[in-house]
Amino acid sequence: MSLAIVHSRACVGMQAPPVTVEVHLSNGLPSLSIVGLPETAVKESKDRVRSAILNSQFDFPARRITINLAPADLPKEGGRFDLPIALGILAASKQLPDNELPQYEFAGELALSGELRAIQGVLPMTLQTHSAQRTLVIPDKNIAEALLVKDARVLAGEHLLTITAHLTGTRRLQQETEDIPIIPASPEITAPDLADVRGQHHARRALEIAAAGGHNLLMLGPPGTGKSLLASRLPGILPEMSEAQALEAATIASVSGKPIDTRHWRRRAFRAPHHTASAAALVGGGSNPRPGEISLAHQGVLFLDELPEFDRRVLEVLREPLESGRIMISRAARQTEFPAQFQLIAAMNPCPCGYLGDPSGRCHCNIDQLDRYRRKISGPLLDRIDMHVDVPRLSYDEMRGPQGETSRQVRERVIGTRNIQLQRNNMLNSELTHQQIDDVCALNKQDQLLLQQAIEKLQLSARAYHRILKLARTIADMDTSEGINTKHLTEAIHYRKLDRSF
Repeated sequence: MSLAIVHSRACVGMQAPPVTVEVHLSNGLPSLSIVGLPETAVKESKDRVRSAILNSQFDFPARRITINLAPADLPKEGGRFDLPIALGILAASKQLPDNELPQYEFAGELALSGELRAIQGVLPMTLQTHSAQRTLVIPDKNIAEALLVKDARVLAGEHLLTITAHLTGTRRLQQETEDIPIIPASPEITAPDLADVRGQHHARRALEIAAAGGHNLLMLGPPGTGKSLLASRLPGILPEMSEAQALEAATIASVSGKPIDTRHWRRRAFRAPHHTASAAALVGGGSNPRPGEISLAHQGVLFLDELPEFDRRVLEVLREPLESGRIMISRAARQTEFPAQFQLIAAMNPCPCGYLGDPSGRCHCNIDQLDRYRRKISGPLLDRIDMHVDVPRLSYDEMRGPQGETSRQVRERVIGTRNIQLQRNNMLNSELTHQQIDDVCALNKQDQLLLQQAIEKLQLSARAYHRILKLARTIADMDTSEGINTKHLTEAIHYRKLDRSF
């Protein structure tokens, strides 16, 4: 009897739990069985591994082979276990020394030729292998992603023979330590320039406030007035992510199988799902849950164009993550949590035809049509959107007018305002707790009366009350004002005026 043990890792949500690959060779009719809750792709690895071993000029043992993927109650999926299974068979059959195997963790999909193919979820695997103080061995196509983790010990190979040559000592792999070039997320790289937007000074002001405080924004206006154009310019006026934020966002992309631009990995995501997207597409799902659009937009922007065209039940799933910044996906066997701290930017027409209030009088929507259209957005969801801004149709002179400020100019002010908030609270104003709101959003008696009158007249909720205060604090920070003045509060209230028109 022969037994070999090889270390690897699975992919469960944002985690990469350890998996021990045990390979046992015994007498009996030649066969190969894989146990330990393998899914279809893992079961099929027996054929890939057999061909890869034979095409690499090794002998495939004509014995009874049992492969156990422990722990047995953890589902295993994907082709990541091909490489550790192949190495386990070679070690168990004495074609490969097993004395060095305990210090490594292996992952990689094998082609029939023995070539190593890229796999998903390398980034969380690298993080946790680094914590376990082992060296990770992966396909060379995944190396750039793995090197995002500083000081991680990573070896990469392009073929099964490359890995076996390293383990036998005939040709050692070099430790991968090449630094990934990081290019700052300047507006020219990350997004189109805000200078392309002509006119719409009120909407540009609202977009800058939203960027400065991390606030959610709803733009309301006829077709073709620049709502999508404005939304696409938001990433260009946001500061680049910190290394910790970028690493978390890259981990989400890694487990989703999305490509990671390692040269510009600190740029903020801009996700714009179509209005036919399902609830699972937005929040994530599947038997082994995968992140949805709200998690892929983590630390970035989620843009929902034509907001009322989304299914109402789909929009309602946004309510919890908008408050908590996380999403918990529950299945019968397990629960998986993903971060979802995104900035929501939405756009919609004022009515089904899009021309309500247009001077041309082309709108013929009746009251019932208008009511049905607007009721597609629930009050609780609208309550969580800090700012509601009109984006009116432009005149000819405005469309031909001069360009406004560039993204770079606006971005400098946004960074300055954010630094004020971070130095004061170590968080953005949109993330303030109720206690912090009481501490940093104090009003004088006259402004308290003004806010009380606005709440009573507009019938605003307690949530809207707190969001007005946080928005006013951001506007005050943009003015580098120590306290909230009447003009700051008035502007913040103005951005909530659409609440009761719905």
